[in-house]
Amino acid sequence: MTTGKIIALIDGSVYSQSLCEHAAWVASRSGWSVELLHILGRREGAEKGDYSGSIALGARSALLAELAALDEQRARLVSQRGRAILEDARAILDAAGVNEITTRLRHGDIVDTVVAQEAGADMVMIGKRGEAADFARGHLGSNLERIVRSCTRPVFVASRAFRPIARVLVAWDGGASAMKAVDHIARTPFYAGLEVHVVTVGTATPEVRKGLDDASAMLAAAGITAETSVIAGQPDRALSTFVDEAGFDLLVMGAYGHSRIRSLIIGSTTTEMIRSCKVPVVLIR
Repeated sequence: MTTGKIIALIDGSVYSQSLCEHAAWVASRSGWSVELLHILGRREGAEKGDYSGSIALGARSALLAELAALDEQRARLVSQRGRAILEDARAILDAAGVNEITTRLRHGDIVDTVVAQEAGADMVMIGKRGEAADFARGHLGSNLERIVRSCTRPVFVASRAFRPIARVLVAWDGGASAMKAVDHIARTPFYAGLEVHVVTVGTATPEVRKGLDDASAMLAAAGITAETSVIAGQPDRALSTFVDEAGFDLLVMGAYGHSRIRSLIIGSTTTEMIRSCKVPVVLIR
């Protein structure tokens, strides 16, 4: 059983402001608490290199002691920076009126840490790109796909800039993850009162129409009235264009329906949608 909590992964990138604002929006509509999590990777701790072999015997002890002191100082500064990032994030949530906020600083692999922490949460939130965002505008954060593939909770991928969310687009392909996406909206409090539209990319066959009707009925049972439509084109391009032209504020979709091997060969609609959409994306596995 989940406990009404958001885990927001804060890394100090330009996306952190937007991530905090999105977390505050979700928290205000759901009543969930927010846990701010900053993870120091293994490479961010003290250096572990052994320099003793290249140091002359007479200077070895003194120099090794100095290197050890520098490593300790570096590790301390990295931890202080992490705590400062968390405090800045907390201040944004405080200003937005979020009542229940916790902060955690952890060391280790980001995916292992998130998987260990997500069991008590309802949603994991992460920025689309990390601290190298301004240097790699065409690339997603290096850890994003790993986290989405590993998480069992919905993952909210924040866009670079926050704007209030009023219109939600649900990508429907009839698969298991799409059904979970609709069920997620039906069961999650912050979607109440939002305008929801369920769309399929393809041809409007009777089977496709029935799938859309079933999705609409599932939402209606939860008190959410949803429009449905079928659009033509390649899924990633058609959905991205539809989001922009129709003015949707959030995309909800199933994540990574194919195996990793197949995705490497033919690409992934999920990855392309995250990359091309200018609005936040909620991914359900």
